[in-house]
Amino acid sequence: MHRNPQPTFDTDTLYLGAPDVARIVARKGLPECIAGVAERIEADFRRWNDFDKTARVASHSEHGVIELMPVADAARYAFKYVNGHPKNTQRGASTVMAFGVLADVDTGAPRLLAEFTLATAIRTAAMSAVAARALARPDSRVMALIGNGAQSEFQALAFRDLLGIRTLRLYDTDPLATAKLVRNLMNAGGPGLELRVCESAADAVRGADIVTTITADKTLATIVTPGMIEPGMHLNAVGGDCPGKTELHADVLRGASVFVEYEPQTRIEGDLQQMPADFAVTELWRVLAGQVGGRNHADEVTVFDSVGFALEDYSALHFLFDAARELGIGDTIQLVPRLADPKDLFATIARADTGTPRAATHPPRRPVPA
Repeated sequence: MHRNPQPTFDTDTLYLGAPDVARIVARKGLPECIAGVAERIEADFRRWNDFDKTARVASHSEHGVIELMPVADAARYAFKYVNGHPKNTQRGASTVMAFGVLADVDTGAPRLLAEFTLATAIRTAAMSAVAARALARPDSRVMALIGNGAQSEFQALAFRDLLGIRTLRLYDTDPLATAKLVRNLMNAGGPGLELRVCESAADAVRGADIVTTITADKTLATIVTPGMIEPGMHLNAVGGDCPGKTELHADVLRGASVFVEYEPQTRIEGDLQQMPADFAVTELWRVLAGQVGGRNHADEVTVFDSVGFALEDYSALHFLFDAARELGIGDTIQLVPRLADPKDLFATIARADTGTPRAATHPPRRPVPA
């Protein structure tokens, strides 16, 4: 019996390659992008219970990790593919590379496929700033930035623009990385930031209101020790983000109020992996939603044990999606088949060669007699 073809379903996907994402950031301006992503992250964290959440799925190897980070609400599903391979820089490649997808929950149709390496740096910096606004002293003006690699510029500018940081104390085991950071910050609008290059992590931390650690080496490091801690400090621990990789001495955590993104994930991946299962932490969304307080007094030491969570990628992907449509950037691609008859996937094979339906070029075969 002949079946009438169904209306063609819109399966178009907006594709943003690396040059497209860079154009969006250049057109809108990096400060506006960081601020825009921060605004979306804060709004999405406040509706935390609207999301179906899970810890990321990680595949670890000797040289690094490859991860999938999914999250969804009632309207959109999002995931990010991301790697972390510290030795890549020796091959001329990035330590972190990523892409992300947005799809409609009601149909499953992919609406956005985007390169996400640059956006990951932006969303990580935005998340750091959102947490620091909730936890750091409001009068914080000096930040130590330990680890001056690919994400350091974004952290520096986020804290300058969103928290009013005016002095950066810089340290990296690689002096060339620090020189790169200084050069890029000066070229990107250095006025408003005093840059001080330090000889050690301890030197950088001295006198800082906020300490951001964003190192890449996959090792159980103790970059910040209890003797470096001063009353009222806020620590933004970003680099400890997978099993076997830490930046803070365990006693730093014991002496602080510790805040995390998604506790089941952070206990496996963050600096929190050093602590017993009953060590008390607070999920940051509860502070942002007004359920609990953040900093209780000026001398309190706070730690944001940041590992990166899928909800932040959801927020950043929506920012990219809207910005791309606003600016007319990106290409529409057919990532999945567009079917005239949704029950006839087989027909796509013939059309791949001729661009015409199968019946036009291949007459039907007669049945073989029994």
